[in-house]
Amino acid sequence: MILNDLSIINFKNINHQNFSFNAKINCFVGRNGVGKTNILDSIYLLAFGKSYFNPITKQNIQHGEDFFVVDGSFEKNGSKQQIVVSVKKGQKKIIKKNAKVYDKISDHIGEIPLVIISPADRDLIIEGSETRRRFVDSVISQGDKSYLTALINYQKVVSQRNALLKYFAANYQFDASTLQVYNQQMADYGEELFTKRLRFIEEFQPILQQRYQDISNAREKVSFTYKSQLQDENFEVGLQNALEKDKRLQYSNFGIHKDDFQFEIENYPIKKFGSQGQQKSYLIALKFAQYDFMKAQKGTKPLLLLDDIFDKLDEERVQKIIEMVMKDDLGQLFISDTHAQRTENVVKENTTDYQIFELT
Repeated sequence: MILNDLSIINFKNINHQNFSFNAKINCFVGRNGVGKTNILDSIYLLAFGKSYFNPITKQNIQHGEDFFVVDGSFEKNGSKQQIVVSVKKGQKKIIKKNAKVYDKISDHIGEIPLVIISPADRDLIIEGSETRRRFVDSVISQGDKSYLTALINYQKVVSQRNALLKYFAANYQFDASTLQVYNQQMADYGEELFTKRLRFIEEFQPILQQRYQDISNAREKVSFTYKSQLQDENFEVGLQNALEKDKRLQYSNFGIHKDDFQFEIENYPIKKFGSQGQQKSYLIALKFAQYDFMKAQKGTKPLLLLDDIFDKLDEERVQKIIEMVMKDDLGQLFISDTHAQRTENVVKENTTDYQIFELT
């Protein structure tokens, strides 16, 4: 996957900029606040239809304007693709592929395989289970359309079931047969998602462990474990056992929406027992494992975005990342940094095939 050209209009603090990219390494350098991260985010937007840093679409329109447009020309397995994401205040977001508007934005997910490594990734360790579920769902969904469809349907059913529980409570009534309709749908979609999450962990964990060794040269063993209520009881039994609690709280307390994925080092939570360096290495390994997994799934090299890693990581880890990128031929790379000379020095040690964009 190669991004050849990019046009940005009114996206965040970028008024209007055009870029033509090198097929290997592209570096955006300049002081803080000039829009380096926003350029990377616009590339992410073309892949996922939303910002990595602010998923509230209208807030990404430049102040004082009423629309934004991001337009990218890609090359994928020898064929060209034009992706355009446009948003106008008060109107629905539009995503086009080769001038054809998608009926459903979810149909676009996976068309542009992409991995981003950012300081914001620390949320995967410090935040709650929902953040980690979103990560896993995003990785699986980029290569499995049926998983994404089941996930969307499951979330819709949970929302409808919760609304029904609230209705029952507000009206002092209860209809078991109506609730059972939602229970069955939750079970059908949830069992599929549970099975695919189990399979994902089995395939993903060895890749993660190898990448962690590559990055850290350490002997400690890391793991990525899956915790689900469905490991203890089947879906319909679990829903029945949780019914009284559901009625009391007016919320569905059993299901794969309660799943968690735990990051561990030597079988202990890395959030509590990992050093800052170990946590950083784990997150980088996690994202490179994501890259390896998606590359195998999609049969093409995803785009790799490295946001502000030079300021957040020590020089040894940054050097290791660049070496891994070049050694493993990971495809097209986009880097943001505040120091042009630092970036060029690291990149030049590994290749002459790069381009630097100095932003002011």
